[in-house]
Amino acid sequence: MKILVCISHVPDTTSKINFSNGDSQFDTNGVQFVINPNDEFGLTRAIWFQEQQGATVTVVNVGGPETEPTLRKALAIGANEAIRVNANPTDSFFVAKQIAEVIKNGDYDVIIAGKESLDYNGGMVPGMIAGILNYNFLNCCTEIIVDGDSVKAVREIDGGRETVSTTLPIIIGGQKGLVEEKDLRIPNMRGIMTARTKILTIIEPVSVAVNTKAVKFEKPAPKSAVKLIAADNLDELINLLHNEAKVI
Repeated sequence: MKILVCISHVPDTTSKINFSNGDSQFDTNGVQFVINPNDEFGLTRAIWFQEQQGATVTVVNVGGPETEPTLRKALAIGANEAIRVNANPTDSFFVAKQIAEVIKNGDYDVIIAGKESLDYNGGMVPGMIAGILNYNFLNCCTEIIVDGDSVKAVREIDGGRETVSTTLPIIIGGQKGLVEEKDLRIPNMRGIMTARTKILTIIEPVSVAVNTKAVKFEKPAPKSAVKLIAADNLDELINLLHNEAKVI
């Protein structure tokens, strides 16, 4: 079984976010980048398939040379090889087209992507890849079992969970539940040293028309000061809620 895991290179949640060029571009200065958490759940599950069923695991990213440390971390965790599409990920469709091309050339059985990335939260790439390739697709997946060409998966839906049976090849939009946080793997020294010798292939992107662009980013408005009202002063509370907060 050949597994491809899509890896997004995203800012750590503790990083301070700023924008440049008239708030039209994300400023990466001083920002620590990590593997997208939803992708890391998928990578850990793929490593389980590697250990239990002899699967080969390849990780792929669309990005510049600055994303290679993130790919090397994925290799240190246990992936067999990595692919970097040498392009700026301008929008979801562009990324989906690049990854779809990698899938076609690599003949992968299972493609695992996070249901969304931590940075833009678009949640569109896995579904777009499935649409481009006409592959089976399951989003918000929390469990996957592969037996030959048969797949049994569980995904979250509104108000519960849904169990689905399908066949390979399949694209998964994964999340927490594929593995739990306690099962995530921290690269050890042997893994880090081995990752240096593993194959990281750099390929050039296919031509894709870019039809969207970021016009402007805005940070959430800062929280206003808290006003404390005495417990017995209901008239003042009602007045503020009605005239100032305008919620009643």
